[in-house]
Amino acid sequence: MHLYFRILRYIRPYLVPLFGSILCIILFTIFNSAFQISIIPFLNTIFKSPQQTALQTSEPPSLSPANSDASNTLSKKNRFAGTQDLVKEKFFRFFQGDDPDTALHRICVVILLITLFKNLFAYLQRYLMALVEESIIRDIRNDLYRQISLQSLRFFSRTRTGQIISRITNDVSLLNGGVSASFVTLIKNPLAIIASLAIAFYLSWQLTLIALIVAPLSIGIISWIGLRLRKQSTLSQEKMADVTSVLQETISGARVVKAFAMEQFEINKFVRETQSYFKTLLRISRTRNLASPLTEFLGTIVAVGILWFGGRQVLQGNIMSPEEFIGFLVIILSVMTPVKELSSVHTRLQEALAAGERIFEVIDLQPEIRNVAKPVHLHTFNHAIEFDKVSFTYNKGDFFLSDISVTIEKGRVLALVGPSGGGKSTFADLVPRFYDPTAGVIRIDGTDIRQMEIASLRNQMGIVTQETILFNDTVFGNIAYGLSDKKESEVTAAAKIANAHEFILELPQKYQTNIGERGIELSGGQRQRLAIARAVLKNPPILILDEATSALDTQSEVLVQQAIERLMKNRTSIVIAHRLSTILNADCILVLDKGKIVQSGTHQELIHKPGLYQKLYQMQFKV
Repeated sequence: MHLYFRILRYIRPYLVPLFGSILCIILFTIFNSAFQISIIPFLNTIFKSPQQTALQTSEPPSLSPANSDASNTLSKKNRFAGTQDLVKEKFFRFFQGDDPDTALHRICVVILLITLFKNLFAYLQRYLMALVEESIIRDIRNDLYRQISLQSLRFFSRTRTGQIISRITNDVSLLNGGVSASFVTLIKNPLAIIASLAIAFYLSWQLTLIALIVAPLSIGIISWIGLRLRKQSTLSQEKMADVTSVLQETISGARVVKAFAMEQFEINKFVRETQSYFKTLLRISRTRNLASPLTEFLGTIVAVGILWFGGRQVLQGNIMSPEEFIGFLVIILSVMTPVKELSSVHTRLQEALAAGERIFEVIDLQPEIRNVAKPVHLHTFNHAIEFDKVSFTYNKGDFFLSDISVTIEKGRVLALVGPSGGGKSTFADLVPRFYDPTAGVIRIDGTDIRQMEIASLRNQMGIVTQETILFNDTVFGNIAYGLSDKKESEVTAAAKIANAHEFILELPQKYQTNIGERGIELSGGQRQRLAIARAVLKNPPILILDEATSALDTQSEVLVQQAIERLMKNRTSIVIAHRLSTILNADCILVLDKGKIVQSGTHQELIHKPGLYQKLYQMQFKV
């Protein structure tokens, strides 16, 4: 229940359209009830002969002297019944008028007006409720995306992409069904049922009580179905996340799939996941669709009972007139539709609650990397970056970095080399605080970076990685990413420094050319130069280069290396490189192996010392 009320908290900004929708529901219910009641005078006018109608008009039974004493006696015995008869009499006299033709015309006009207003308020109710529902779902989806975006890299490494996408799309869609059920079905349908039952009670309380016999049994069945459905819905969403994961992996890895001719393997894997999802959907459908036919069957039993019992009473003239009995049946049968819809509400709510649990599990997840209560704003970088006995592990197991102590002075170039898995990328990831050290402290200008405001810290840094991340946007938009205030001349200047300007001018629309998802329209070297141009435009005092040229051909590497050298001028740089040729002029080289610094010094110092760096140098340069 707490989860349900938490979802409803999102309604606060939209109380005005919600109350407007509720008002329209009330007015719709009033006109719908009037439409049901109008059936009785219509039947009364159609079924009675002109002579009977004229006789009733000229000599109403309630006003005749012969019936006066009987009416008074009835009033004393049953005041309610007498009042009921008086209301009926006035009601019918209004519709009957002076003759059957007048009565028929009057009834048709009234029905037409009632239908007009009924549908007008139905339309307004749907529109206002849609405004409320979609606004709530939009806000929940935005909160979910915002919280996902704020998570640390550890969250994304532990959580499959398919799971994340499934929660934003499928889970939120299921939640939308629950919100709709809450605000429409749980307000509109009960009002319709109450109004219809009130009219039915007015016409015959005995028959109405018979109709209510089915209610407790229906509620029990619906509750049982809802509990089963909630468990099945949770499993279904997990299966959908598996399908989404396979789809995302296949699309992003399309080149590898085709290179190894694994299309059929991936197809078979996807078919297995969709088959598993299909089975869960069938179980949900089997359970969900059980409520409505059971409720209808139970209702039919009651309707048949009413027909049998009520029909006998009408034939004997004990309860009501034939037209009133037919009107009663129409009203009771009209209750079946909202009752059937209510029978599905519980199942939809259970599905929504299962989705809500998954959504709020993420919304409630506090990012591992977040600002302290009163963070320090880093305006400029003036002195040095200091690693003080820093150690780090991802999963409380073996350390990826162990007892690292090093100081990087402003304007200096620190190069990191060593075998794969030695801790180079982890070292670089700690500086912009993608992760926090397991032990030790990283300081910038003497301040622990954990005390700094995260955005201000990262604004001082430019990062260029081996895996270039570009977006489905124009060349201009990718270079000026996050820097919307930059002018075209500044973007062009950055592209020239990055050796990107010439190839950009050859594109169909130059800087306004859309480069496709992940920059698929460009070569690897072109993508890398755009990433460098992005870093140039940001103009950060601290630069992190993570194997920026390792995946390029010789010609592209030359162009990119020239761009990098221009970018590194007058900047404090941390460079990760497998190719030692790119770091020969570094001020300090750290050789990392198994998370520890095994050697440090300049290139000239290290090549003359026996050790790992000398071996790497001899392997690459064939010395």
